[in-house]
Amino acid sequence: MSQSLVAVLFGDSFAVMNTIGLVAFALVGSSKAIREEFDLLGIVIVGLAMAFAGGATRDLLVARVPLALQSPIEIWLGLFGVALAVGLNVVLSAPETHPVTLVSDAIGLAAFATAGAIVATEVGVSAFGVVAIATINAVGGGAFADILLDRAPFILFEDFYASCAVLGGTAYWGTISSRRRRERSRYRTYPRTGTRTS
Repeated sequence: MSQSLVAVLFGDSFAVMNTIGLVAFALVGSSKAIREEFDLLGIVIVGLAMAFAGGATRDLLVARVPLALQSPIEIWLGLFGVALAVGLNVVLSAPETHPVTLVSDAIGLAAFATAGAIVATEVGVSAFGVVAIATINAVGGGAFADILLDRAPFILFEDFYASCAVLGGTAYWGTISSRRRRERSRYRTYPRTGTRTS
C-alpha cells in the first residue's frame, strides 16, 4: 500500500508536478474563499475547484478520464491543501497575501504548466497544443475559482500570470524537441554501413 502511494505521488516527473500543484493550488483557492468569508463548504469547493479544474480540462482535451475521478489520493491531496489554508488562517491575520500563499501560487503555476506539457507531449499534439494545454492546466483552475468567487478571472487583467504558463509550456516543448533531435542525430543509421553514430 505504501509503495503504491509513493508511486502515485512521486512515481515520475508528472506525478511529482501534479502532487505539488494540487496541494499548492488547493491552498491558494481556499485562501481566496476565506478572504471572501465563505463557509467551510464554500472554502472546500473553491479550493478543490482551483486544484482540479485545470487538470480536468487538460484530461478532457486529450480524451482521458480526469485523474480526480480515477484515484481518491488526488482528492485527499486537494483536501490537504484546503486544511493547510484553514490552518494558516488561524495563525495569520491575512493568509491570502502572506508570502507562503504567494509562493504556493507561483509553485502551483509552474508545477501545473509542466504537468500539462508532459501530458500533451505524451499524446503527441502539436507544439501549439503543448503550449495551450500547459497554459490551460496552469491557469484554468484559478480562472474557475475566480468565477465561483463572483469576480473577473485574474488572468484577464494580469497578463504576466498567464504569460508565465505560456513561457513554461514553450520552454518544455523546446527542451523536449531539442532532446529528440539530438537522439535522432545520435542514433541515425547510415545507408551503406548500417552502423550508428556514437
